[in-house]
Amino acid sequence: MHMNTFFSKKSWLVSTAMLMSSLQFSNAQTESPLQYVTPEIGGVGHLLVPTRPTMQQPYQMMRMTPIRRDYLDDQISAFPLLLVSHRLGEVFSILPNIDSSVVEDSWNHKLSYDQQTEIKKPWYYQTFDAEKELFVDYTPGKKTGTFRFKFGKNGAKNLLFGSFNDMDSYWKSVDDQTIEGMQYFPAEDGLQPVKVFLYAKFNQSAKTQSLNHSSIAELEGKNLKIYSQFASNDTIEMRYAVSFVSQEQARQNYNDEFPTTINFQKNVASAKAAWTKVMGQIEVSGGSDAQKRSFYTALYRCYERMVNITEDGKYYSGYDNKIHEDKRPFYVDDWVWDTYLALHPLRTILQPTIEQDMLQSYVRMYEQSGWLPTFPVVYGDHACMNGFHSNVIMLDAYNKGLRNFDYNTAYEGMKKNSLEATMLPWRNGPAMDLDKFYMKNGFYPALHPDEKETYHQVSGFEKRQAVAITLGTSYDDWAAGELAKSLGKYSDTAILFKKAQYYRNLWNPKNQMFMPKDAKGNWIDIDPKWDGGPGGRDYYDENNGYTYKWQVQHDIPGLIGLMGGKQQLNVQLDQLFREGLGREKKLFWVKFTDATGLVGQFSMGNEPSFVIPYLYNYSDAPWKTQERVRLLLDVWFGDNIFGIPGDEDGGGMSAFVVFSSMGFYPITPGKPLYTIGSPVFSKVAIKLENGKTFTMIANHNSARNKYIQSATFNGKKLDKPFFTHAQLINGGKLVLEMGDRPNKTWGL
Repeated sequence: MHMNTFFSKKSWLVSTAMLMSSLQFSNAQTESPLQYVTPEIGGVGHLLVPTRPTMQQPYQMMRMTPIRRDYLDDQISAFPLLLVSHRLGEVFSILPNIDSSVVEDSWNHKLSYDQQTEIKKPWYYQTFDAEKELFVDYTPGKKTGTFRFKFGKNGAKNLLFGSFNDMDSYWKSVDDQTIEGMQYFPAEDGLQPVKVFLYAKFNQSAKTQSLNHSSIAELEGKNLKIYSQFASNDTIEMRYAVSFVSQEQARQNYNDEFPTTINFQKNVASAKAAWTKVMGQIEVSGGSDAQKRSFYTALYRCYERMVNITEDGKYYSGYDNKIHEDKRPFYVDDWVWDTYLALHPLRTILQPTIEQDMLQSYVRMYEQSGWLPTFPVVYGDHACMNGFHSNVIMLDAYNKGLRNFDYNTAYEGMKKNSLEATMLPWRNGPAMDLDKFYMKNGFYPALHPDEKETYHQVSGFEKRQAVAITLGTSYDDWAAGELAKSLGKYSDTAILFKKAQYYRNLWNPKNQMFMPKDAKGNWIDIDPKWDGGPGGRDYYDENNGYTYKWQVQHDIPGLIGLMGGKQQLNVQLDQLFREGLGREKKLFWVKFTDATGLVGQFSMGNEPSFVIPYLYNYSDAPWKTQERVRLLLDVWFGDNIFGIPGDEDGGGMSAFVVFSSMGFYPITPGKPLYTIGSPVFSKVAIKLENGKTFTMIANHNSARNKYIQSATFNGKKLDKPFFTHAQLINGGKLVLEMGDRPNKTWGL
């Protein structure tokens, strides 16, 4: 590496000033979507996990965020060289340090910083510890990253390296400017941890030592700590690459992304260009700056996952623990319980080619492991939540004309999940006795309060979730049945469509709720607001019966029939938003910690609620959907550190914000259909991959003028609050006339 490719102290300060000036100029002079991206939105969770300002290129493996509790924590404990998985962990910690004598406690000396002077952009990060006079900045590549550290006049100049677990690892000092390493990323029980390899170079000589101050040639062990010490006052720049394949591949990834002529500013510009391309796909006008910040920040989070882990045509698969070669990219890190509702449908619009590559990755996972995954991460299928909603994303893509994935093999996996897999929450594997009961009787059996569990396979905390499983599985079986029908597998279709109606078996007409039954088929008398233990998990999941009352997205007419018609649907929707908790909110949240963003019994902070405000479009009262959606966006998705009402879940909740702000929503993933809400912008233009543009215009739109008076699609009168994916993808034009009073006859 040529020394003149790195920065001196003066050039570091000049380049930093140029970067900051560029950011400020962008904010002041242009209407680029990038100026509205505000990663600290949601940086303090209402009750649960806050968002994190992730530095990353769209869908790429390299991800970094400072390790701290939340936005209000003014200390950084470390910087990870790689976030391996969304919320599941990271590897290779690094932290600048000024101790004259490095001891084990040095790794506990956190970096203090000022939140309001920190720069957080998806393509660039900068922070400053005023007390220790330490500058840090960073920019992400695809499989690489670059840190720069500037030390003050006082103290030593150390970079401390550690790990985030106590598993086996190694470090190797190749020369005085180059280090290599390996750390394991841990997996859950039954799956193998993943080796992550590192190759890193400094711009100047360093003395790299172990914790006992011995120079290292090669060091192996558990939870190893090493540090590199520098003598020069120049800026320390560390470029590095990671690999899941091998140490040699990490070095190759480095060489692929760091030609000798590149410099830090060019790295920043390259990362920014990647974000400019994707964020510029949606242009909006009208609305407030705050709404644009919420919208474009949500859109940025929709590109955080899945991530492409292919390296020069090879990838490591945790689904058979082998290295594979393939011409198509391999993607991991998806939590489908959260993302099937809106994020995957959004990608069928914005990035259909990448969506098909992601679905083909699912197919490969099935071929390699024998099961179609539900929460695919780098080490395999993360057994989490319930349901087989990968069925839904496969059908949704197929029915929208996306066919560049092996849907025949995908269907094999869907059918196997539907007919042969256990439905138990947080469990993977073959069906057991409770699942066989479901197949025979058409509902998952629940236990009476205080009745002791008799099956050891049931999680002691997650419980049976009997109602949630019955409802979610009905949707998943419908999706498998629809694809079976399209593929001409009619005997399968009959079986799966029958199972898709099993949700009806738990509808209790007396209290108009989905309620649990015991193994004898008797109703279990519970309070659907409160019973079921933490998160209602004996019967529901993270939410109570008032949320699960609406979980029949695949058969909304069927649900309406159970309720007694559209008028009853309307009445019961109204009551949901008005129903009291029956106790103090603080007591309610002790048990239902995920049910945040409350409006009555409606919980905006959890994914099962997304569809609910749009159901008014089926109740002859579309104006109420318009009213509710605007209120929910305004109240719960502000442009501040509390601007996400629940766990964001890697794009799951953000995709709801993107769709709802644009004025439409995928009411039933699996059906190529959108239902209309109330856009916050006066114009939305989506540049489609096929070269066409979908346009939504809301004339006279404002905070007060949120009600649709009339509508046209491609110049023709639109009387219903629905349009199709084909209309959108062909470059349709939706025009809404807005007013400050509801037109109660439109959309009926």
